[in-house]
Amino acid sequence: MRLSIIGAAVLASTLAPAFADEGMWQPHQLPELESVLKEKGLEIDPKNISKLTEFPMNAVISLGGCTASFVSPKGLVVTNHHCAYGSIQYNSTPENNILKDGFLAKTFKDELPASPGSRVYVTEEVKNVTDKVNANLSDDMNGNERYLAVENAEKSLVAECEQDPGYRCNVYTFHGGLEYYLIKSLEIQDVRLVYNPALGVGKYGGDIDNWMWPRHTGDYSFYRAYVSKDGKPAPYSEDNVPFSSDSFLKVSAKGVEEGDFVMVTGYPGRTNRYRTASEVTHQFNSVYPTAKAYREQSIDIIKENAPEGSKARIAYESTLAGLANYAKNYGGMINSYQKTDMQARKDKLAVDLSTWINADKKRKKQYASVLKELDSLIAKSQADSELDLILGYMGRSAMMSTATRLYRLANEQKLPDAQREPGYQERDMTRFKAGMTSLSRRYDDKVDMALMAHFVDLYAQLDKKDRIASLDKALGLNKKYTKEDMLARLAKMYENTSLNNEEQRLEWMEKSVEDFQQSNDPFIALAVATYDDFQAREKEKKMLSGELSAIRPQYMAAIIAYNKEQGLPVYADANSTLRVTYGTVKGYTPRDAVTYTPFTTLEGIAEKYTGVEPFDAPKAQMEKIAEKVYGSYKVKDLGSVPVNFLSTVDTTGGNSGSPTLNGKAELVGLLFDGVSESIIGDWDYDPSLNRSIHVDTRYMLWIMENVDNAQNLIEEMDIVK
Repeated sequence: MRLSIIGAAVLASTLAPAFADEGMWQPHQLPELESVLKEKGLEIDPKNISKLTEFPMNAVISLGGCTASFVSPKGLVVTNHHCAYGSIQYNSTPENNILKDGFLAKTFKDELPASPGSRVYVTEEVKNVTDKVNANLSDDMNGNERYLAVENAEKSLVAECEQDPGYRCNVYTFHGGLEYYLIKSLEIQDVRLVYNPALGVGKYGGDIDNWMWPRHTGDYSFYRAYVSKDGKPAPYSEDNVPFSSDSFLKVSAKGVEEGDFVMVTGYPGRTNRYRTASEVTHQFNSVYPTAKAYREQSIDIIKENAPEGSKARIAYESTLAGLANYAKNYGGMINSYQKTDMQARKDKLAVDLSTWINADKKRKKQYASVLKELDSLIAKSQADSELDLILGYMGRSAMMSTATRLYRLANEQKLPDAQREPGYQERDMTRFKAGMTSLSRRYDDKVDMALMAHFVDLYAQLDKKDRIASLDKALGLNKKYTKEDMLARLAKMYENTSLNNEEQRLEWMEKSVEDFQQSNDPFIALAVATYDDFQAREKEKKMLSGELSAIRPQYMAAIIAYNKEQGLPVYADANSTLRVTYGTVKGYTPRDAVTYTPFTTLEGIAEKYTGVEPFDAPKAQMEKIAEKVYGSYKVKDLGSVPVNFLSTVDTTGGNSGSPTLNGKAELVGLLFDGVSESIIGDWDYDPSLNRSIHVDTRYMLWIMENVDNAQNLIEEMDIVK
């Protein structure tokens, strides 16, 4: 079954203003939204935004988890500071802590290699391949057969697409399997760190201000993309040259004002706006509270075992930032869920949808059984979520996960490449090796052992029937359990493993299954002992996923038809593919008698300043603020330089680093966060509270000019004054 999503976009163009800013739209839908976009303030032709190989879309790139954009013809890339955090941390040492002090390359030769595995992806082609995937499916397939049929179709399409060297291709699912798109991206492998401000700028406010307004964070950094002399993607080499992008964004020094149109293009990660009432209940009452607690426990363990300023702490700074970000995210989700009527509205939708289906014989025949079957499969998928969460966090142990992945690789390499699990094919080996290499700068024995011990202890407290027999035996949990015995066993494992050595890890990538089975390395022995049981669990989950992939598209077809009839916007959930969202610069009222204006200024930095992290802005910056050195970036109505601003654009994780554009497609900011009241936007949309936070380009330029002396980069960019 297929549905034209273009049709939904046509409908959206006639929606009431209350819904006008909702939606993360696929570029090909935008021409149908022309009247809305023009009315809002878009000055360029909407058709240009739908063409990936033309300006401005070909200037917007993915970093594989964050968004970025080209801002010069010499491959200069701007993104968020927190998106470059891993590379900044990777290049930091206690003696030269560029994470704390900042870094600026004055020449190309001074630029530093980004962390291993860093990539720049330039989307060049999006193709609907729904018919090609569905051609491999039949109604009599069981869940496992269906899962494998979809996977094989995707791998075949990817293999054909990647016959062109230097490209990375992926098949993405839209509307739960209602549509499939093949996306082809140029994969630039040589990425270098060019400039990052000091931590007191790039992470000003730290975890305290995360998801909060007012905000005063200079969340930006610069990379550069390099290619071989013939212009092709290539691994790092001193002979490589800066990538010459077909187009790049001009940087506005004029910025935006309240009420101005803004547009964000980027790669949002995941939203769940079409999930069922039972899925929402489970997520907010079980998964999020547990995951939040696990992340907070992990943070405490890392800090306890890695003192501030130590080599171990530097190694885990990026990990800590990620843990803290999502712990606060989950807390905000739970708080918003408890304060709003989202669950009540989801429950009502379930009733209304069922009533709507049963009111028409044709709809009843088409959809009635779908709701019941979907609910049954969802309940089945939630049955062992407690075990899944604990195993997921236990698997964050670098030694356990490394051994597991290496042994899986040895098993997969016995198969023809086309039959291997995604992630273990030849196309994945560069990334796989990079992961084995980058671990050297992001690992500490003491910290890793403490983390694993904590989650093994939680696992041991589960009922025996809910645990995995081979894992119990391998960890000595099948006998009388004591925490002391477990800690002693783990200490011996960490003492006797060789996987904490980079050279050894890379050597294991080439070894056979038999080599693993004969190894005395305790973590490799753990991976071998538990392999069959974990494979069996994976097969069960694939079976269930296949069953869901048959029923979820039918449910989505019903939802889409129902929403269209109700005059509601219809767009696909975010799935890390290129999207466009639009809105206006606007404040909001989060609660009674509290109203937030949309801009913060330099003076707000001084008000928060304590001289202690996370409110310890650089001395040079504080002097300039005290002296009111505003230059050409001063905004008369504000009486100062704007730092961050709010807008109504509809965004989520993955949009970090996304260029914020004005009506002429000039860069006016970088999206880096949302307010706490809109965290729940991954699941729900509220036009009165949904606000995204952007770092203003005027603040970026002010720091570069007055604090970091980055004149070389200012001169390289095309600044619109």
